[in-house]
Amino acid sequence: MKKYINIRNSFLPVLFQIIILFLWQFTIDKGIIERFILPSPTDVIDALFKILPAIKGHIFVTLKEAILGFVMSIIIALVLAILMDNIKLIRKSLYPILIVSQTIPTVVLAPLFGMWFGFGLTPKIIVVILICFFPIVISLMDGLDSVDKDMINLLKLMGASKIQIFKLVKLPAAMVNFFSGLRIAATYSIMGAVIGEWVGGDAGLGFYMMRVKKSFAIDKVFAVTIIIILLSMLLFGVLYFIERLLTPWNEKEK
Repeated sequence: MKKYINIRNSFLPVLFQIIILFLWQFTIDKGIIERFILPSPTDVIDALFKILPAIKGHIFVTLKEAILGFVMSIIIALVLAILMDNIKLIRKSLYPILIVSQTIPTVVLAPLFGMWFGFGLTPKIIVVILICFFPIVISLMDGLDSVDKDMINLLKLMGASKIQIFKLVKLPAAMVNFFSGLRIAATYSIMGAVIGEWVGGDAGLGFYMMRVKKSFAIDKVFAVTIIIILLSMLLFGVLYFIERLLTPWNEKEK
């Protein structure tokens, strides 16, 4: 019965997506919507294979910006979360600033970063960091706050230092929340790099998308969007695999 339910739960979303694609293709083929407004799925797939050889360099640039920004956002989030967890004054001071930083539209800040730091790699990485570090630091903070207080008090009575308590209790307990934030941030990283490329740059998927958009090649815009989705899913999958390796106890609980 459980196996049947799992198959059904996996089959229904796939069937729903197939129906949407079929209706989309049918609508375009029958001329209900013109192709220059909305290309059909087959048009998008055909454009994807046509541009793939020429777009490999742009994919590499976007991946480089996303991964560098993502790694740096992890480092920043770890430092901030540890400081905020151990020093209450820092937490009270920084937490409101972190919240406010997420209310400012990224598309407003990205041009400013371009003016301040040039149109090279740096402003794109900063945009990725700004988008990615928040879900990581908040998830990690929630994980650190969820640690059993009795366990911490027991270790203190046994003479454990703050580093030992963090290593033996707090970090393992926060790993599940930490990876939840990492998976969210990983999907945002590609989007952050693309936004940075929209406002300035000479390479990357965002740059290429803006170029074909100005040429009214909507099918190529959709094709680039598919590549962005696939890259985001790839990073999400890699993080999920790493989480299963590092948190086997969480997998057993499921």
